[in-house]
Amino acid sequence: MSNNSERDHSDSEEDEDDLSNEILDLDAFNQLLSMDDDTDEDYEFSREIVQSYLEQAKSTFADMDQALSAKDLSKLSSLGHFLKGSSATIGVKKVQECCKHIQFLGKLHNMDGQGSVDEDEALKLIAKELKVGKEEYEKANEFLGFFYETDFTDQDAKEPSN
Repeated sequence: MSNNSERDHSDSEEDEDDLSNEILDLDAFNQLLSMDDDTDEDYEFSREIVQSYLEQAKSTFADMDQALSAKDLSKLSSLGHFLKGSSATIGVKKVQECCKHIQFLGKLHNMDGQGSVDEDEALKLIAKELKVGKEEYEKANEFLGFFYETDFTDQDAKEPSN
């Protein structure tokens, strides 16, 4: 019986590792964690950076919604570029990927940066990428909140919950 419980625990850890690897670029996230003081068990420095990123991303998504409503492709491209870089720094890879696509589409390029699309097609694809990006942001927010033992949806969350 102990073999089964050990295996179940191991499977659980593997599932958690798969989930974190799906949401985060672990190399980038580990670089962020390496900036924390070795004696800081709460990861205060990186937690504050992550919280700032999550607030910034939420605001940027709202700006993208407005730019999409205004059909402002240039603004969408610029916002996509901005959030792509922030997401890369934290390691939120699927948001980064969606933002890269939005950046290209805002310049009327295909999502891979090659070829071209017309304005209507670009706006339609941006709307889809924006929806996916927001969903991936929510997954990252939940995962990072779990990691830091903090509810990042609460704007006043500064300390880990106990």
